[in-house]
Amino acid sequence: MNECCTPRPGGPHDLVVIGAGSAGFSGAITAAEMGARVLLIGEGTIGGTCVNVGCVPSKALIRAVEPLHLAQVASRLSGVEAEGRLADWQALQAQKQALVDELRAAKYTNVLPAWPQVTYHEGHASFNDAGQLTLDGAPIEAERILIATGSRAHVPQIAGLEDVPFLTSAEALELAELPRSMIVIGAGYIGAELAQMFARAGVAVTLVSRRGLLPEAEPEIRAALSSALSGEGLTLVDGIAYERGEKGADGLIRLRVTRDGAPAEITGEALLIATGRVPNSEGLNLPAAGIETLANGGIRVDGAMATTRPGTFAAGDVTGRDQFVYMAAYGAKLAVQNALGQNPPAYDNSAMPAVVFTDPQVASVGLGEEAARAAGHEVITSVLPLEHVPRALAARDTRGLIKLVADRESKKLLGAHIVAPEGSDSIQTAALAIRMGLTYEALGSMIFPYLTTVEGLKLASQTFERDVAQLSCCAG
Repeated sequence: MNECCTPRPGGPHDLVVIGAGSAGFSGAITAAEMGARVLLIGEGTIGGTCVNVGCVPSKALIRAVEPLHLAQVASRLSGVEAEGRLADWQALQAQKQALVDELRAAKYTNVLPAWPQVTYHEGHASFNDAGQLTLDGAPIEAERILIATGSRAHVPQIAGLEDVPFLTSAEALELAELPRSMIVIGAGYIGAELAQMFARAGVAVTLVSRRGLLPEAEPEIRAALSSALSGEGLTLVDGIAYERGEKGADGLIRLRVTRDGAPAEITGEALLIATGRVPNSEGLNLPAAGIETLANGGIRVDGAMATTRPGTFAAGDVTGRDQFVYMAAYGAKLAVQNALGQNPPAYDNSAMPAVVFTDPQVASVGLGEEAARAAGHEVITSVLPLEHVPRALAARDTRGLIKLVADRESKKLLGAHIVAPEGSDSIQTAALAIRMGLTYEALGSMIFPYLTTVEGLKLASQTFERDVAQLSCCAG
C-alpha cells in the first residue's frame, strides 16, 4: 500500500468521490490503495451506465440475436441447411437482466466490503451557493473531490417530440415486447448497434440521421458498413432536416422531415432516440464552486484531470470526451493520483482504441486521414478490402476493409481503421504499434498467424508499397 495519507478516525475524508459508476469506483479504489479514506457518493442504481443500461445489456442482446443472422447466412452455403427464429423475446430479456444483475453485484456492490477505507453513501451531492460541497443539502468537509457523475441520453430539439412516446437506449434495451417497426433517430455507434440488433430480432427498422452513418468515421468505413446494414434490410435515411414528430390516430409515430428540399414522412410503431449522450453536470451547481464547463456541458479539465477549482478533479463521461468505460476508469485513476500527490503522466488518448459492435464491427485507433492532415502530416494511406484477407475468404465473409494512415516521410503509423467481422479483436495490435511508434514497414515485417483477421494488418501495411494480390499466402 502506498501510504499517501494518514487515516484519521472520525476526521474528514481525504477524498470525496461523487458518482458510483466505473470512474467513481476506479477513483475510490485507487485512493484506497494509496491509503486514503474515501467517501463514495452514489445516486441511483450503483454501477453507472455501462453495466446497467449500456455496454453489458446491449452487447448481450446483440450477441443473442446474432445466430438468427448466421442461420440465414449458413443457409446460402452449399450443402448446408439452417434455420433460426426468435421464439421468446422475454426470455432473452430475462437472461440479459440476470447477467446485468450478476455483474453489477460482482464488480460493484460486492467489491465495497474489500475496501474498508471506502464509505459508501446513497444521496445527492452538489455545491451550495457558497461553493461548499453538500450531501442531501448538508455541508460536508471535503479536502479533495472527484466528480464522476457520468452522462445521460441526449434528446434533440424536434417540434412535437414532447408529445410523442419515445425510447432512449436504456428503455429500448428493456422492452418487454418487440414492435413490428421502429424509427431510430441517430446513426452514431449507439443508433447503429441497436438498429441492427432490433432488425435481426425481426423489427422493420428505419435508421434516420442528418449526417449519415457513423459521421466521425473514415468515409471508406462508413460506406462499407452502410452497404452491410442495407444488405440486411435496414432502411438508411440521411441528409435530412427534422421538422416534426407526431403520433397518429392509428397508433403509428410519424416523423416529418425535409430531404433535398422536399418533405418526407417516416413512420413506425416505436421511436428510439439515439443521438448520443450528454454529461450529468447539471444539478451540481458548478458555477458557484468556480468549476467551468464546455459548450457540450462537460466539465473542463486539464491533463491532470483537474477542474478550474483547486482540489477538485473530474473524470469519465461528465468531462464530455472519450465516453468509454475504460477511458472513464483510466481518467479517474490519473485524477486521484494527482489529487493525492503523485505525478503520473498526463491524460493521453492518442492510442485510444474504439469499437462499434455492429456486424461487421468497426474498430479504430489513432488519427483519421483528414485529422492527420490537419495535424500537419503529409499523409499516405493504405486501403485493403477484405477480399485480400485469407481469413475472410475462408469464412466466405468479405464485408469490410482495413484502412491505415501513415506519415509519408517517416512511414510512421498514425491511425488504423477496420470494418470486419470480429474486427475489434485486431485493433489492439494497431494500438500497440501506434503507441510504440512503429512504421508501417515494421508492422508489415512482423510475423502474424495465418488465417486470422489480424493478419490483415500485416497485409494492409504491405499494401502501402506492394500489390498484395501478387504475393503468395504468408509472403513476408
